[in-house]
Amino acid sequence: MRRIESAANPHFKTLRQLAESSRERKKSGLTVLDGIHLVQAYLDGAGVPEQVLVSERGENNIEIKQILKNISSSSILLLSDRLFDQLSQVVTPTGIVAVVKTPRPQPVPADMEACVLLEDLQDPGNLGSILRSAAAAGVRHVLLSKNSVHAWSPRVLRAGMGAHFMLDIHEQADLLAVAAAFKGKVIAASQSASRSLFDTDLTGRIAFAFGNEGLGLSPGLTRSASGTVAIPMPGKVDSLNVAAAAAVCLFERVRQLRKPSA
Repeated sequence: MRRIESAANPHFKTLRQLAESSRERKKSGLTVLDGIHLVQAYLDGAGVPEQVLVSERGENNIEIKQILKNISSSSILLLSDRLFDQLSQVVTPTGIVAVVKTPRPQPVPADMEACVLLEDLQDPGNLGSILRSAAAAGVRHVLLSKNSVHAWSPRVLRAGMGAHFMLDIHEQADLLAVAAAFKGKVIAASQSASRSLFDTDLTGRIAFAFGNEGLGLSPGLTRSASGTVAIPMPGKVDSLNVAAAAAVCLFERVRQLRKPSA
């Protein structure tokens, strides 16, 4: 296990830039996973990281020791606690960070059973939460428009809590083209819609479309939908956070798909 103790070390400088710069992550095709849960989720669902960084404190952690058994010692770097704290982006570092390759964009499948279309989503926390809800609801495909937040940024990864490695995430997608070609219903979420989500059949092929946090869906994508639905809100609130709205829609589909009890 190699050790780095100086902030002047060129490799440490590169790692810190990767952790802090979205531009550097996109340029290098790499991103960072911060924390035991994320690193273990990557090992379970995606493969072996390019490199693993461990703090002096983390070196003695039982869970981290177990993770390191699955990684070649040549890929592990030990950092002093001071340097590790500079590298980690969380308030209370767990002691392990992994550098992994960002998956290359794949063609959008022509025959999806269900998917989520996200137009110009900006908040990393919202995106991470939606990815986690999609994974939990069994919807494998999530497509993001060109102007959406980068799905593989550290903040989105932390909010997703490992969901990334259970999904097929398609960035830079032409959502209008996807909606036009989709072999099922495209359901657009809009609080101004007259039809309730709970009165809508969600049991066939479904693409749920959600828009920007402030602007909602564009008129073009709204027009391309098979229908628009609203989530009933009897309380004194007139809108839901987009991540909460997505979760309600996804799990209403789960409810409708459940098998009746014998």
